[in-house]
Amino acid sequence: MGLGTVRYLKTIVTAMTVATILGMIVLITVVVLRFSQTSPEASSLPLPDQITLPDGVTAEAVTLGRDWIGIVSGDEILIYNTDGALRKRISLR
Repeated sequence: MGLGTVRYLKTIVTAMTVATILGMIVLITVVVLRFSQTSPEASSLPLPDQITLPDGVTAEAVTLGRDWIGIVSGDEILIYNTDGALRKRISLR
């Protein structure tokens, strides 16, 4: 292996390293920017003033749909209309 070949390989490895670092920076930036933005549809959804949960039910997670609100509670999911009326109760057993 000649001296020119070693320099060529060193240049290629350096260029690939720089390209990889720049690619990672771009990828991380895109992910951070994407997850830091709020959805315009979610912020404009009408929410009921109060959703009355059945006795003994505690909300663990809430999901907003276009015309429904889903509440996860233990081993069931409660689906409410946007006006607060219970639409469906789904058991996860």
